[in-house]
Amino acid sequence: MFDSVTTALLRAVLDEVCESVSRDQTGTRPHVASKILEAATRGDTSPDDLRQVGRKDLSEAPTMWR
Repeated sequence: MFDSVTTALLRAVLDEVCESVSRDQTGTRPHVASKILEAATRGDTSPDDLRQVGRKDLSEAPTMWR
């Protein structure tokens, strides 16, 4: 699907966006990851744009996930 460079970028952006989210919160990270992945699939692979997508989704995630 994505080359290794893009995959590494997606992981780095997810880790950065979710740095304050506990890994025990099992709903948040996958939800944010799916939104970042959707953006990348549409061709949006700019690190800044991906961060913006992730942060927006994180801020809109259900409170019980955070």
